[in-house]
Amino acid sequence: MNAIYETDFYGWIQQQAALLKGRQFEAVDLANIIEEIESMGRSEKRTLQSRLAVLLQHLLKWKYQSFRKSRSWQLSIEEQRIRFTEVLNENPSLKPHLNDILIDAYRLAVIKAAKETKLDKKSFPAVCPWSWEEINDSEFYPD
Repeated sequence: MNAIYETDFYGWIQQQAALLKGRQFEAVDLANIIEEIESMGRSEKRTLQSRLAVLLQHLLKWKYQSFRKSRSWQLSIEEQRIRFTEVLNENPSLKPHLNDILIDAYRLAVIKAAKETKLDKKSFPAVCPWSWEEINDSEFYPD
């Protein structure tokens, strides 16, 4: 275990980058580099899921509190669609995992929407009611 990894992460990164640039592969902290690379992948997946959850939360609020629709909500939906698409475009290898990501993101969206709307979680469908085409369609707003 590289002690600097535990005590000064930034310093460890700089050290490892210098070792790799200098082709000093025998001195590289390979185990921790592998761990950090895998962690970066999980982080990108969580970011995509988070963006999707916020988008779905706003779509749920739009549908189930239609009397509160506003330009602000519409712009939030537009923003989250763009942000979700950006993350997905930057990480196209996550596309095969979208159905699993949708399941988890929708569960989070229901919790967040229930919290904000004060509606019971059972007020919302148990599974996401929208197709990928609808979720990504810039013209789609649930009625």
